[in-house]
Amino acid sequence: MDIFGIPLPAMLSQLLLGLVNGSFYAVLSLGLAVIFGLLNVINFAHGALFMLGALLAWMGMDALGLNYWVMLLLSPLVVGGLGVIIERTLLQWIYKLDHLYGLLLTLGITLVIEGVFRSVYGVSGQPYSAPDQLTGAMDLGFMMLPVYRAWVVVAALAACFATWYVIEKTKLGAYLRAGTENPKLVEAFGINVPLMVTLTYGFGVALAAFAGVLAAPVMQVTPLMGQNLIIVVFAVVVIGGMGSILGAIVTGLGLGVVEGMTKVFYPEASTTVVFVIMVIVLLIRPAGLFGKTR
Repeated sequence: MDIFGIPLPAMLSQLLLGLVNGSFYAVLSLGLAVIFGLLNVINFAHGALFMLGALLAWMGMDALGLNYWVMLLLSPLVVGGLGVIIERTLLQWIYKLDHLYGLLLTLGITLVIEGVFRSVYGVSGQPYSAPDQLTGAMDLGFMMLPVYRAWVVVAALAACFATWYVIEKTKLGAYLRAGTENPKLVEAFGINVPLMVTLTYGFGVALAAFAGVLAAPVMQVTPLMGQNLIIVVFAVVVIGGMGSILGAIVTGLGLGVVEGMTKVFYPEASTTVVFVIMVIVLLIRPAGLFGKTR
């Protein structure tokens, strides 16, 4: 069966592969949305911390013999700890300044991180194998889907749902939102708002590292692996609405599917379709699809 001259199996295959890419977009854009929505900082260092998560996973395997499952937990913790240090030593001084200062500062952090690891490891990619439990492929009838790619979708959706639930449906999430709106009032109730802000940034960058470990067996690990991806992820966040948790998740998954389907109908536009959609959305709804108009 063909649709617009394209075999249905080919379309379904690209749809699933687009969902895998969309899973990476969703987790990465979710971390960005958490940081901007609760801290009001445009974190341009997100791509470098995504790379760092993948590179730490490779280093743990290569130097220490730590397996994938250990690094899936350890790498986000280490990068989250680094995020806490960055927030305490650098970011806390620019919260009351214009957004441009946060953008420039995090861009500088990106250049430092990428420069250090590029000088040590170069720009050539390092392979990272999927764990034995997730090797092989599933026969879906219209395509052979690698088990690891199916795991990426499941793990990403679980992380996104858990984050959304904590921020939107729990008392902790209510404290976080209130702390960004009126910190002095929240502190009057005995809540340590600066600590809460620090941990929020650490959690946001830990999500980037989590996505990096998930991506390590899919793409080669290199100090520059976050550069191109983060540009697309920023577009995803803008389309979904800056600071919108639900917008980051839905838009990330949806644009991954759109990008995959574009490769079927018009492959030449697959690398630009996200930015075309961003321009259209900004013209119609400047706050983004899920953003709040002020």
